[in-house]
Amino acid sequence: MAHSKVILKILFSLCVWSFVIIGLFKMHGTNLVPQDYHQMPPDYQQLPLNGRSLLQKDMLRYAETTSTTTDHFDPSEILVDNRTAMDDDQLVRDVESRIPSLPIAYWSKNKNFLQQKSSTCAKYPSIFELEFNNIYWQTLRTSNGTFQLFGAYYDIRRASLLGPTVRILGMIDRIEPKVKTYCQFWFDGQKEPFIVKTFEYKYIWYNKWGNYKQGIYQPYLIACQIPKPFHGVVPSSVSMVEKECDTATNNLRVIYNRPPDDQKKGFAVCVKGLDFLYDDLSVRLIEWIEMLNILGADKIYFYNLQVHPNITKVLSHYEQEGKVQVIPLTLPGGQPNVPGFQHLYLTKKTNHKRQNEVIPYNDCLYKNLYLYNYIALLDIDEVIMPKGNSVLWSELMDKVRPESLKIKPDGYHSYNFRNVYFLDDQQHEHGWHKDIPKYMHMLQHVHRAKNYTKPNQYVKCFHDPERVLTLHNHFPLSCLGGVCKSYPVDTEDAQLQHYRADCVKTLKKSCEEYREHSVEDKTIWKYKDELIRRTIKTLETLGFFRRSSAAFGGGGGSSSSSGGLSGVGGATTHSTER
Repeated sequence: MAHSKVILKILFSLCVWSFVIIGLFKMHGTNLVPQDYHQMPPDYQQLPLNGRSLLQKDMLRYAETTSTTTDHFDPSEILVDNRTAMDDDQLVRDVESRIPSLPIAYWSKNKNFLQQKSSTCAKYPSIFELEFNNIYWQTLRTSNGTFQLFGAYYDIRRASLLGPTVRILGMIDRIEPKVKTYCQFWFDGQKEPFIVKTFEYKYIWYNKWGNYKQGIYQPYLIACQIPKPFHGVVPSSVSMVEKECDTATNNLRVIYNRPPDDQKKGFAVCVKGLDFLYDDLSVRLIEWIEMLNILGADKIYFYNLQVHPNITKVLSHYEQEGKVQVIPLTLPGGQPNVPGFQHLYLTKKTNHKRQNEVIPYNDCLYKNLYLYNYIALLDIDEVIMPKGNSVLWSELMDKVRPESLKIKPDGYHSYNFRNVYFLDDQQHEHGWHKDIPKYMHMLQHVHRAKNYTKPNQYVKCFHDPERVLTLHNHFPLSCLGGVCKSYPVDTEDAQLQHYRADCVKTLKKSCEEYREHSVEDKTIWKYKDELIRRTIKTLETLGFFRRSSAAFGGGGGSSSSSGGLSGVGGATTHSTER
């Protein structure tokens, strides 16, 4: 009995103390609520009281900071993009500039008309129903292979035996594809397509070069003839299908770039997909672009895979000046496009890399068929250098072409230039030229191999776009009117100057001989003053100089108030040629 009384007393005491503690907490919590509690943000009000107490000082500090900041800064001074939202027409133009192969302007203009019922067995595909692959590629899946399509082009060249034709550039995961396909041509104002059978698949590769296997994407140029009732009319777009009545999963805008006055310019230069994610070649690139501009390149077309931010800065500058055009590029199918991984892939899978390069080369050719007299495929460590009395490319060809016609009166498809190496270490042992900035790689490197590589080895060409059908890095692979004929330009007239750290792998045995037997060749120095002036001006404009050092990077001679290059060494070099 006594034991029970003790237990009851303990329980009673616990209850009393519990009520006391609860009362104290309530009184304390009420005092913690700030006077402007109801003016606080809703998120703050919803916090439990102990959470509010923890945030109270921060909230007060936030209020003080906000009022102070508002007093000192006008929101209109914030540097953000305040452009108004795009309307539909502006959006269409923007998308078309980003994906040139997409016929979005035609679709936007005619979508209501095209969606009406018709008697045709095929309907115009909505752009939202197309199957894209890696942004710039459109897909056709057939019963025997998959097509990845990159671009379509209108071809009415006089030398073509097919007559008006649309040529489609893409890759197929088959060698010698046997599947029958059709082209659905869509003409402006026509609700129904005109359907023709695909005429041919032209392989842009030689099987002896490797990768001649089923399942690997191979480069092809596909031809579809335009029917006679539509001769003289450019199709708005074209789709490829396996069965005539299929609703297509691809639809390519047919590209037909022609100058309004039909007057061609002289020279275009095409550069394969740039893969310099980790290498800052920006200064080398500026010297190279300025050199080509001096020689007479009207425009340089760069295809861009992955590049260093400084290279992007350089290309954007020249694009604004109208001297270059940058075309973004990806690899089709299951090939990697993730930065870094793509670079590793292209480094290790050499034949895949070379086959992929064929696409930008031929896209550049067909986009410029009617714009230029000559098209050159060059890497950024190569220059076709006139010699003798010729200074400009135009002067060089004014001399070379008449000489070639004496041998072949009906003319050549291309004109090729012998390759000669200007290797880094051939110059380094001779020291620096004090009147030239150290960072100007080509002007500093004027010692070359005495011997050229063999005729037709590693050459580069001026191609006649009216006569070549498909291009490879060094030569045309197929031509209109028969077998390709390339005129070898005499080394007394010009040479391909190739600036590298080492020879290509296939010339390892000859490379030691090239190194041991070198000569001084200052042909490039006839452009020295102009090239230095232009390069320094661009470097200054883009902010590449330190303000405190000499523009000539310690090389002596003249100097610039803008200072020396930050982080640019004269001896650094990178190989871009295979």
